[in-house]
Amino acid sequence: MEKLKKFYLFDNLSTEQLQRLKEISTLKEYKKGSVVFYEGDRPQDLILLTKGILQIFKTDHKGNRIVLHIFYPHSLIAEIANFENMPYPATGEFLTDGELIHIDYEIFEKEFLRNPDISFTIIKSLTNKIRYLEHVITNDIVLSSTARVAKFIYEHEREFQELKKNEIAQLLNITPETLSRIISKLKKLNLLEKSGNRYMVVNKEGLRSFFE
Repeated sequence: MEKLKKFYLFDNLSTEQLQRLKEISTLKEYKKGSVVFYEGDRPQDLILLTKGILQIFKTDHKGNRIVLHIFYPHSLIAEIANFENMPYPATGEFLTDGELIHIDYEIFEKEFLRNPDISFTIIKSLTNKIRYLEHVITNDIVLSSTARVAKFIYEHEREFQELKKNEIAQLLNITPETLSRIISKLKKLNLLEKSGNRYMVVNKEGLRSFFE
């Protein structure tokens, strides 16, 4: 129940309601690289991310991944598929070890969606994702590769240190070779510093100057 309480979606539920929610929920652990759902699968559960980093992506005709969204803990995952009763429009895969709460959506819809606070919060979540997608599209069109890398490091320093280069390149829709060249460039500009196998940020405002 404590994990459910951490979700803003359930802030206004009573103890009895939270207990009922717990009864229709299952906590599952996933290893890095685990696929939670594939594009075209039919959703059965409302999915909440409690631990780890989950990416949502589509694959083009050449087999290249196009990353649409990156989720961090305490996020709703692909809820549009539940509400529209449609197949998942993309694939969800963990970039790290992770943990999800699966809520039986059929019961959730009958017993909880009538709550106006929950309905409003879900609509707000969907709106934020639309804004995020617009943000991603704008970044790809307007920002240079260097600016996109600098922005990612600026906003996601921990993930920059934890994820592999090819994973970061996929997120930014660039090649690993391009990413390596840009990181070397940022190091020469004294914005990054190598420490062991990782790069540390030494001038965050310098990174910001590339995308603002």
